[in-house]
Amino acid sequence: MTLLEITDLTLSIGALKILDRVSLSIAPGEIVAVTGESGSGKSMTALAAMRLLPERAKVAGHVMLEGRDLLAQSEAAMCAVRGREIGMVFQEPMTALNPVRTIGDQVMETILIHGAMDRDAARARAREVLERVGLPEDRFPLSRFPHELSGGQRQRVVIAMAIALRPKLLIADEPTTALDVTTQAQILDLLKGLVQDYGMGLMMITHDLAVVSDMADRIVVMRRGEVVEQGATRQLFARMHHPYTRMLFEASGHRVTLPAPPPPAPLLEVRGAVRDYRLPRRHLMRDPGVHRAVNAVSFTLNRGERLGLVGESGCGKSTLTRAILGLEPLQGGEILLDGQPVWSGHRPNLAVRRRMQVVFQDPFGSFNPRHRVERLVTEPFHLLDSPPRGAARREAVAEALTAVGLQPGDAGKYIHEFSGGQRQRIAIARALIIRPELILFDEAVSALDVSVRAQILDLLAELCAAYQLSYLFISHDLSVVRTVTDRVLVMKAGEIVEQGETARVFAEPQHGYTRALLAAAPTLPEVGAA
Repeated sequence: MTLLEITDLTLSIGALKILDRVSLSIAPGEIVAVTGESGSGKSMTALAAMRLLPERAKVAGHVMLEGRDLLAQSEAAMCAVRGREIGMVFQEPMTALNPVRTIGDQVMETILIHGAMDRDAARARAREVLERVGLPEDRFPLSRFPHELSGGQRQRVVIAMAIALRPKLLIADEPTTALDVTTQAQILDLLKGLVQDYGMGLMMITHDLAVVSDMADRIVVMRRGEVVEQGATRQLFARMHHPYTRMLFEASGHRVTLPAPPPPAPLLEVRGAVRDYRLPRRHLMRDPGVHRAVNAVSFTLNRGERLGLVGESGCGKSTLTRAILGLEPLQGGEILLDGQPVWSGHRPNLAVRRRMQVVFQDPFGSFNPRHRVERLVTEPFHLLDSPPRGAARREAVAEALTAVGLQPGDAGKYIHEFSGGQRQRIAIARALIIRPELILFDEAVSALDVSVRAQILDLLAELCAAYQLSYLFISHDLSVVRTVTDRVLVMKAGEIVEQGETARVFAEPQHGYTRALLAAAPTLPEVGAA
């Protein structure tokens, strides 16, 4: 029996062909992973199945849901299908949720729109599905707002909304990309459990084969709008016929070789760092509470060393990063760069701050889209007492762009003219242009396709050899940290619970939390193991 049958689905927007004769099927209780790089057509296939397409889109073929061709249905008929028969889980939960409505109201909304039950019954169903996705009433009342939840908890709310009416088909579009490894594992287990409990079909869209290698029953590989290969998961990994599938597999487990670090010489010293935040006042006559985000953290990053920092969301990584950059003060301890304090009294020490740069997770969001690349890359020049001008400025831009694998002529373009990987290269060029002594990479590759991620990791290895980079690499992706760092720090609840050489920590973790992180990380199966 087939639940969803897509046959020869072709989609064009104007003169641009998006999908070309895509065919796949999903049975009740089956998990089908649709994988490929950005632009391969994964999400557009899912949106076509739900008929959520631009007005100018021209579509042909068949999308059969239990024998009904959805492409032939009216918009009113599709409104009855969406939410009730097909549920959708989006990649970014904070964008999918309404920040001014409670989680209870948002889960109830789908139920009430479809008129499935009255308000009291809808509220009871909302409690039931939130309980099912791991948000019990005693800890997560229906009156909570999205900003009061963590990223993983918000994703659970989005899943609860999608399954409120127990749809026959659930589509999950990159639901774990922005999550840390333990939360990712919990969400994947939750989705598998829902399929087993409710017998629904699941279309899992992802760019990472490792995420679905032990979850999906079948895998569909897409490239440039076409299905290039599909089959049962174990058979596909055993016999990858298409070169593109093999490329994705190799990129998912890509490793780089770093040059040997120089003899230890302290560059960044964090000594007993403490950072507290005041909590909202719960009672008029009581003092507000305090949340300790960073608790007595101490470590040293040597000159020319590549140091990793890993941990779950909320463990204090970002707070520590802001303190190192001089963006937030400490309540205790000190941070030194080459012996000089990052904070001087109650103000950041700009003479030290200019010797550090940062590369953020979202390369597009970290740039002003109205400015050309030349201006974007030279933003750090404002930190210098005598920034280069004229020909010297243009030469510095050309050198920085060339160092990251781009062309000097790209300086005249706007950021929207580049792909995600190219934008991240520009972000690295911006960090390099004033030759800082320390670079902080804050989840710098987590939003990239596996093939683009492999290219950026190769670039880091090349830059380490050319510039003897010193960097702190913050990431929740353990496979990336393993290949681009010499030593690693493991952070939990504001404290460093383990640190040491990367190879040793990954091979012989001493702390239970480190072992839990490694156990939760997705791994690829052995090639040829059927």
